[in-house]
Amino acid sequence: MSEEQAGGASGASLIGRIKASIQAESRDEEAKIRSRRRLIGLLTGGFLTTNLLMFLRFFFPRTIFEPRTQFRIGLPTDYGIGVDTRFQKSKRIWVVRTTDRLFVIYASCTHLGCTPDWKLSEAKFKCPCHGSGYDPEGRNYEGPAPRPMDRAYVSLDPQGRIVVDTSVLYREEKGQPTQFDTEGSYIQV
Repeated sequence: MSEEQAGGASGASLIGRIKASIQAESRDEEAKIRSRRRLIGLLTGGFLTTNLLMFLRFFFPRTIFEPRTQFRIGLPTDYGIGVDTRFQKSKRIWVVRTTDRLFVIYASCTHLGCTPDWKLSEAKFKCPCHGSGYDPEGRNYEGPAPRPMDRAYVSLDPQGRIVVDTSVLYREEKGQPTQFDTEGSYIQV
């Protein structure tokens, strides 16, 4: 083989290698383009699907399930003298029994609506938010609370069980006659 032939063969192989390299690069570039297109397609599809689901959600009602405002809490004999806190979390009330009355305090501070705690050792309701203090009958005596806590409507059903309705609240305002002595704010025991 002459030098010219060897040079021609090596030149041809060099050109073949260059062409193969260019073809491989173009295949790699096409693969990158396809993967980019696939990614953009998935992102666009996800965006459109999310918007479609948000659009469909518009047609379903947004319902808030509130607890019942009227419920039974047992017999008057179930409660001893003092404050009963068993319904504080579930119904947001305290049942208070004195020697002659039973009434229900709605557990909401009159300052900003926080739920006070019953402090048995101090015999008072104490609001954890801003420090309002209430006596066992729910009357405010310390802190920023502007008035006593509200009392819920309470009555007896025909079987003698206590029925509480927290949609009817009795309040005591300064300068006005008290509602705490009206029928429905307590039951006689």
